[in-house]
Amino acid sequence: MRRIVRLFSSPGARLVPFFTAGFPSLEATLPLVRAAERAGAAMVELGVPFSDPLADGPIIQQTSQVALENGTDLPWILDTVAALRADSDMPVVLMGYANPILRFGVEAFLARARDAGVDGLIIPDLPPGEDAGLFAAARERGLSTVFLVAPNTPDQRIRHLGREAGDLLYAVSLLGVTGATLSGRDELNDYFQRVRAASPVPFIAGFGIATPEDVRQVAPQADGVVVGSALLARLQTAPDPVAEAFTYLQSMAAALPRDPEPAVEPA
Repeated sequence: MRRIVRLFSSPGARLVPFFTAGFPSLEATLPLVRAAERAGAAMVELGVPFSDPLADGPIIQQTSQVALENGTDLPWILDTVAALRADSDMPVVLMGYANPILRFGVEAFLARARDAGVDGLIIPDLPPGEDAGLFAAARERGLSTVFLVAPNTPDQRIRHLGREAGDLLYAVSLLGVTGATLSGRDELNDYFQRVRAASPVPFIAGFGIATPEDVRQVAPQADGVVVGSALLARLQTAPDPVAEAFTYLQSMAAALPRDPEPAVEPA
């Protein structure tokens, strides 16, 4: 069973941090991912830095620029995932744009991603139906294709994307780019309820989640909570990014709903 399918086969929300691969340094990326897992993360998104990240706000744009200056590229990212597999079975999803994959070569990238232990792909600028077979080829190799839905996505489109994805959807919690603030509680709850009713697969929710209170707001509705820009903002100024990531993500994981204790039968 694929790791993503196994992870989301049981109820409950999971913490899913986003790291820009190669930020703040090449050497810090693997320790950051391992610290996230120790802090309570169940899955990790690794951002593939790109010079023109259209869906990302200023923080992720800045971290992508630093990562590119550090020499981050797709081969190095895949080698990093392979190194993680020496001691971790946590699902890893690559989130990035189509251009680096096309430059790498689609077939070569998919084969190497599978061999490295990548579990899924999120490609915001490549809509299903316009991917020239990339997503079907990825699924044939055991990679989950995670598609984005937004508050203005019609129910019929959510159902279609869920069927196409097969494993998982990503519900963008607001219209705009990463790093903005969450919508009002009622508006957000209505949106997530609509995704839940329409989607045939589990969904994670991200964009704008920055505090434990945000986690408490989103987690009861979603199967996973993505924390990205707020985490990266902390790493930009932290003297010890790994320790900062661990402490922050531990506080976010603590805000996830806990399963109730089983009732004890009276003697």
